[in-house]
Amino acid sequence: MRDAVIVDAVRTPVGKRNGALSGMHAVTLSAHVLNSLAERTALDPALVDDVIWGCVGTLGMQAGCIGRSAVLAAGWPEHVPGVTVDRQCGSSQQAVHQAAAGVMSGQYDVAIAGGVEMMSVVPLGAAARAGDYGPMHGPLVFDRYGITRFDQGKGAQMIADEFGISRTEMDQHGLDSHARAAAAVDAGRFAGQITPLKVRDADGAERLFDTDEGIRRSGTLDRLAGLPVAFESTEITAGNASQVSDGAAALLVTTSEIASVNGWTPMARIHTAVVTGTDPVSILKGPIPATALALRRSGLTLGDIGTFEINEAFAAVTLGWLKATGADYERMNPNGGAMAIGHPVGGSGARLMTTMVHHMRDNGIRYGLQSMCEGGGMANGTVLELL
Repeated sequence: MRDAVIVDAVRTPVGKRNGALSGMHAVTLSAHVLNSLAERTALDPALVDDVIWGCVGTLGMQAGCIGRSAVLAAGWPEHVPGVTVDRQCGSSQQAVHQAAAGVMSGQYDVAIAGGVEMMSVVPLGAAARAGDYGPMHGPLVFDRYGITRFDQGKGAQMIADEFGISRTEMDQHGLDSHARAAAAVDAGRFAGQITPLKVRDADGAERLFDTDEGIRRSGTLDRLAGLPVAFESTEITAGNASQVSDGAAALLVTTSEIASVNGWTPMARIHTAVVTGTDPVSILKGPIPATALALRRSGLTLGDIGTFEINEAFAAVTLGWLKATGADYERMNPNGGAMAIGHPVGGSGARLMTTMVHHMRDNGIRYGLQSMCEGGGMANGTVLELL
């Protein structure tokens, strides 16, 4: 059976809300990472069988099939197709899974997986508020659970309550995320995975944007303790939750044999890919069963995994995952996570995987595991093996 390998992975620096990337079109940002990936690997775009692109807010500049639009904007041949995937926050992680399945089955020889989100322009939930077409999910879903809406903030608090996670623990986790990300920037650990791009500031001046914009270096527990809650009847604040962000990322997926023919040295093999569902009311517990399923399918143990990327949608999610799995805190998000770097939802899965595969290569880590919670109560899980 054919395998699936990652040849290279690249991402933009992540922009904060209304920050450096907010004036850029989502398709332009997508085309930038596609062309950067092709340039880094000497890829002839004509070889690409499909571009599988994650995006959550398919509205306005992100409407239509943004995967196809990205191909055309990049100037790639018209015969290269594109498709848009929405598995909520896990959209671009799912894109990697679909690319891997395609090359393993023989439907593709070369595929690009990735995603984008411009949350400064298309806010989370904007599509649900567009037009008067009735409530998202519909009455049958809400009747099933006896509620009138799903609330991620309250879901995060449910996890905090279940695992006995305090506000102080969540705030400290937020501080740690920023400290780890700042240390990664200072040590140049992101340099090999980021493709810089020119942006124009409010005063019209052009500059090169090459560093994640949301990382804060001056936080303290006292400052975080003074932040107001972001969701009623919770302890969830801006300091212990992910940031609203803009960004994109892309990975080149093929087989080891085709990589050899093209002179590419793969970074990692996609060892195991799973997806599962969980309670949609607490919404965010999916990484716990997804991790268990990924380990079971892979035949590996928690101790075999040298690094974890678990999306920091909320501090409660990652701290709850730690308590449920017994994983080592130091191995989880060693270069910071979404609370510091940001969470451009449709592009986050590819951003996490880009960060993880570079970290594995730079540190000789054989196995890495990634998972992230997703709207509707779902989670993808991916195990990569270093090559």
